[in-house]
Amino acid sequence: MEKALQFLSGLSQNNDRAWFHAHKAQYQEATAAFEALVGRLMDALRRVDGNIPQALPRELTFKLMRDTRFSHDKSPYHPAFRAHIGPSGKLPVPVGYYIMVSPGGRSFLGGGLFADMFKDVTARIRDAIAAQGDAWARIVSDPAFQAYFTTVRGTALKNVPRGYDPAHPQAEYFKYKSFYVEYPLADAQVLDDGFVASAVQVFQAMQPFHTFLNQALEGFEMPKRA
Repeated sequence: MEKALQFLSGLSQNNDRAWFHAHKAQYQEATAAFEALVGRLMDALRRVDGNIPQALPRELTFKLMRDTRFSHDKSPYHPAFRAHIGPSGKLPVPVGYYIMVSPGGRSFLGGGLFADMFKDVTARIRDAIAAQGDAWARIVSDPAFQAYFTTVRGTALKNVPRGYDPAHPQAEYFKYKSFYVEYPLADAQVLDDGFVASAVQVFQAMQPFHTFLNQALEGFEMPKRA
């Protein structure tokens, strides 16, 4: 992974197409290293989570190229390698395990729902929290969970939306449109020989959280692309 971090460090300082194409061989080496890591993570996760199917690592990764059409930031690349290992591969639903590798201590392991554009998905999770507030509270307050994740994150509204009780013990979560957790990683952790084993420990701490979300999302189908 040292080659991957070195390439990404150069890309973050020279985020333009000319530099990228001049360093294509370095990019290919870095990509191969990251895909190998994703493959090892997937194999390790399959041993502890029976919902994870076999897949080619490249099918679980995201492109470096950014869509800049509606962004003020016109830099063409994400200086990060990213992958999602879930029951449906890299699709966000059902929720799965996310890894982002970016130099300078910007890497992290994540889980939960990162996509907040599907209103039905958000509503299903809010409804589940409303109906099973005690179960949700036990999951997010469990010491095994909090050992890695201090809080559930997500894009949120300013107020509790209409239709939900603002006096509910978990009312703060009704404001959320996405529900995810992140565990930050130093560069040294990513480079450590024991990284896959330690990453799986972090991912295992997410499993009750994932189970709750995926039960709420049972039956939801991702929209088909035209």
